[in-house]
Amino acid sequence: MRLEKCWFCSSTVYPGHGIQFVRNDAKIFRFCRSKCHKNFKMKRNPRKVKWTKAYRRLHGKDMTQDSTFEFERKRNRPERYDRNLAENTLKAIKKIDKIRSDRASDHIKNRLKTGKVQRQKEARKQLEQGIHLVKAPLALAQDSSLCLPKIKVNVSQAQIEENQPMEE
Repeated sequence: MRLEKCWFCSSTVYPGHGIQFVRNDAKIFRFCRSKCHKNFKMKRNPRKVKWTKAYRRLHGKDMTQDSTFEFERKRNRPERYDRNLAENTLKAIKKIDKIRSDRASDHIKNRLKTGKVQRQKEARKQLEQGIHLVKAPLALAQDSSLCLPKIKVNVSQAQIEENQPMEE
């Protein structure tokens, strides 16, 4: 049983499923569903459509380079059937899937770390700006560590005279 890849979104196309389009130059395009086929006919670029694997890889959302992807490569050379080889291959596939899922989860954790730090900075800044809403004014007056540091500004006499209200 041969599992093909969708040309547009890179998901697997199982036998008997999807649509196959053959261009005049005998290039075969397989699509997993009509959504991918319609986008292809509209000449959309899979790298610019957000839900495709190509977009996710291009923008760093999915892993792009990993040694486990090497096992997924298509091979056209037929192999003579050997029961031991098939058994070992199935065991190896399970191990490779586990390794790939672990690496993918690590990749996602690393991607989310930066967002977490940024959200913490924004929350801290918002808290500093609106501390008077969280703490009572008397508590702020007693504990100076809760307030922002006060800055003294020296103003010259010329500026003070300019800002005086005019007398009539």
